[in-house]
Amino acid sequence: MTTQQARTFPEALKEGYRAFRDGRLPDEAKRYAKLAKGQSPEVLLIGCCDSRVSPEVIFDASPGELFVVRNVANIVPPCEQGGEYHGTSAAIEFAVQALEVKHIVVLGHATCGGIKAFASPPAPLSKGDFIGKWVSLVAPAAERVTQDREAPDYLTHLEYAMVAQSLDNLMTFPFIRKRVESGELQLHGAHFGIERGELYLRDPETGAFKPATDTDGKPVRPSALINCNEA
Repeated sequence: MTTQQARTFPEALKEGYRAFRDGRLPDEAKRYAKLAKGQSPEVLLIGCCDSRVSPEVIFDASPGELFVVRNVANIVPPCEQGGEYHGTSAAIEFAVQALEVKHIVVLGHATCGGIKAFASPPAPLSKGDFIGKWVSLVAPAAERVTQDREAPDYLTHLEYAMVAQSLDNLMTFPFIRKRVESGELQLHGAHFGIERGELYLRDPETGAFKPATDTDGKPVRPSALINCNEA
């Protein structure tokens, strides 16, 4: 690293690392030593790259508990062999085939910029229009939405529909379908409300998103989410 690069490294990140090094790292030294030998997470979480939606924070997860894939609008593309680069599909393949995760959670969220970009396409940000091409994968989800496009909750329902579409697209991968049908793997849908920190889980039978609360009305702990039966 050059002197110039060192100077421009974000100070907030350096301060954050110092806090980690002096606080959390000593407390979890044994965990990190164990993780250095390998990982064995039970959950693959596919979420949006939105900076406001951090899976590790939402589920109070420790290092090594979640294998996380994040992209614009938490999209799982259909399985296909064309093209050259498949970042999301490669991560899914590794998590399922190599790590043998037991659960895949697709986590959507409120006020998703990627969903909004599909519903109201802005001008391309570059000649490649990478975002425009990527969010075109939302089109099948939009066909599932019955609400009028002018309705106040249209985007929320489109966010829900994209979670459902990603779950359907997961089943186009033969190695996922095989594990789901054998009971080795479960697929789950969820949606996070940023303003109030509310989590909703998708009912696999009805497709409805219901608050993730226990019988006492308290938020579900991560372990309860992981073990819920939505297969």
